[in-house]
Amino acid sequence: MSFKSAFLHFKTITKHRHKVIAHCAKAGILWQGLRHDLSKYSPTEFLPGVKYCTGKRSPNEGEREARGYSAAWIHHKGRNRHHFEYWTDYDPKTKQIKPVKMPLRFVVEMFCDRVAASKIYQGENYKPDSALQYFLNGKPRRKIHPETSRLLEKLLRMLAEKGEGATFGYIRRLIREDKKSAKH
Repeated sequence: MSFKSAFLHFKTITKHRHKVIAHCAKAGILWQGLRHDLSKYSPTEFLPGVKYCTGKRSPNEGEREARGYSAAWIHHKGRNRHHFEYWTDYDPKTKQIKPVKMPLRFVVEMFCDRVAASKIYQGENYKPDSALQYFLNGKPRRKIHPETSRLLEKLLRMLAEKGEGATFGYIRRLIREDKKSAKH
């Protein structure tokens, strides 16, 4: 492990995390943003991140290519509820693992995460539809609850078509309505 790759990885994940925090603040879930991706600084995730860091893609891809799986990703998705992969459970009727609908606040954090990742990894090539295109490219292979998928796609389309101001305004209204309905 070189100091240079450790610094590059630390800088990349911290820059991404700070962008997610800013987006979560705009969405009205600042506290969630402040806790976002803290597991990436744990040895289980950080050390493989350093080893496979390129600055151009997720180190998890490099670890998968080398080992056949990513132990860092398995650790990460099991501790971070903004990943749809966290939201699976055993269905006693079908006796299979199936996707579960995500609570709104975690869908919003996932939206913030995806937009921030697009901005960080694409840099000056980022466009308002970048996160949407990434989402659509993976859609056929994704095992996600249909309602969760529809909401995330709706938010990503809104971002592409109406911009950040309108989208974050809509998200704040959704969050307020969700909190009101939870009180009743």
